[in-house]
Amino acid sequence: MAVRATAIRATAEAMSSVLAFCQWLHDLPISRALSESDWAFPIVESVHVLALTLMVGTVALVDLRLLGIALRREQVSVVAGQLLPLTWIGFAVMALSGAALFASEAVRLAGSVAFQLKLVLLLLAGANLVVFHFTAYRHVATWDRGTATPRGARISAAVSLLLRSEEHTSELQSQRDI
Repeated sequence: MAVRATAIRATAEAMSSVLAFCQWLHDLPISRALSESDWAFPIVESVHVLALTLMVGTVALVDLRLLGIALRREQVSVVAGQLLPLTWIGFAVMALSGAALFASEAVRLAGSVAFQLKLVLLLLAGANLVVFHFTAYRHVATWDRGTATPRGARISAAVSLLLRSEEHTSELQSQRDI
């Protein structure tokens, strides 16, 4: 019983710290300016959605190539090599604009289940990407020219597409909560 009470207290203290940080972030002058502006928030949100679209679109093309659905005549390494710079640009702009949007709504979003789900899905998608690059993609030279990709690469691509679609759904829910 004492262990449970200690765990509950520790969780409450951690939540209090998170909320205090979110309040501090929300109170920054730039966060206030963004949330109180009639035009800045919609512009930053539009940039965020466009960057998200760029990132998800380029990742989806690579995933569809890995699944053998699109670009079957192209080598995986060529498709990935051409799209990866665009993916990183989309990710960087999405992360920066997302951080600004979060800062302007930090207190409210900290308690949003949809936003928390979005963060979990982002982490899972990132973990899937890391696993793919350190397993199947390490040996791309051995299977790059064929239309059939290894099972691990296909599973990673399917998981990526699933996570991205769920991430998009949670993004829509998170925006609806605003």
